[in-house]
Amino acid sequence: MSSEARRQGGFTLVEMIVAIVIIGVGLAGVLVAFNTTTRGSGDGLVRRQLLGIAEGLMEEVLSRPYAAVAGGGSANCERSAFNDLDDYNGYATTGRICSIDGSEIGNLAGYSVSISVQAASLAGVAQAKRIVITASAGAETLSLSGWRTGYAAP
Repeated sequence: MSSEARRQGGFTLVEMIVAIVIIGVGLAGVLVAFNTTTRGSGDGLVRRQLLGIAEGLMEEVLSRPYAAVAGGGSANCERSAFNDLDDYNGYATTGRICSIDGSEIGNLAGYSVSISVQAASLAGVAQAKRIVITASAGAETLSLSGWRTGYAAP
């Protein structure tokens, strides 16, 4: 018989502790990266909502007649009585967004919007108005500009 000592297989306690530390450090790095990614994941949503608000209002404003129409204007958040471009000048809400009938859109609480309609010259066209819609939520602000010209029908 052989008197050689047979070496047993397996891990020592020191090897196990080193493996646990290495796996723990790697897992912590992955979790830090995951946390950073998820913390900022909603940022794009706010920007898309601001763009949707501004585009929706721009479509509404551009659908109104260029020339002033008698009447118009409105109190508070309602815009259903606005009947020409100039009625939208100075319209603003703070901390809320409303539909055209004045009812607040609950999911957009904390958002604000302002509209400016100013006469301006556009490439030699005398009858032109520049429309600027600014939507904001917290520190995020988005401005959308558009133009509308007055023209005589043929």
